[in-house]
Amino acid sequence: MRDPSNTGPGDGALGLGGREPSVGTAHYSHADVSPSPAPPPYRSKTLAAWLALVAGALGLHRIYLHGMGDKLAWAHVPLTTLGLVGAERMSTLGQNDRLAWVLVPVLGLMLSQAMLFAILYALTPDERWDARYNPDQPTHPTRWGAVLAAVAALVVGGVVLIGTIAFSIQKIFETQLEAEQTEQRR
Repeated sequence: MRDPSNTGPGDGALGLGGREPSVGTAHYSHADVSPSPAPPPYRSKTLAAWLALVAGALGLHRIYLHGMGDKLAWAHVPLTTLGLVGAERMSTLGQNDRLAWVLVPVLGLMLSQAMLFAILYALTPDERWDARYNPDQPTHPTRWGAVLAAVAALVVGGVVLIGTIAFSIQKIFETQLEAEQTEQRR
C-alpha cells in the first residue's frame, strides 16, 4: 500500500477518486487528444493564373489565394468600378468628358496589372509555387494550362497597356493644344 502523505501527479485530485493506478497503467485524462488540423486546401497555379486573366481586375485571384479577408483583393473592386464608370461616361457623353479622361486609364491599369499577375503566377516554377501556397504538400506539375494562361495574358495585357498609354498621351496633347488655342484667342 502507498503512503498517503506521498502523493504525486495523477493522484487524488486528478480524477482517480482516491484509487491508486494499477501497475503498468498510466493516467492520460489530461493529455491533449485534439485531432490534428486539416492541411490547407491545395491552391492551383493554373487556376490562379486563369482567375487573374478572366477576373483579376476584380481581385478574384487574390481571394482564391489569400481568402476573403484580403484587403488588397477588395481594393480592386472600387478601382475597377471607377474605370467602368469612366468608360460608360465616355460612351454616353463622348470623348470631351474630362472626368472620363481620368477614369478610363484607371480601368486600363487595373486590367494591365491583372494580366501581369496572371503571367507571374503562370511562370512561377512549380516548386516555388508549392512552397509558398501549398506548404507540406507534394509538388504538382502544372503542364500546359498555365502556359496558355500566360500567353493569353501577355496578348491581352499588351493590347490593354498600349491602348491605355496611347489614350492618355492623346488626351494630354489635346489638353495642351486646347490650352494653347485659348491663350492665342486672348
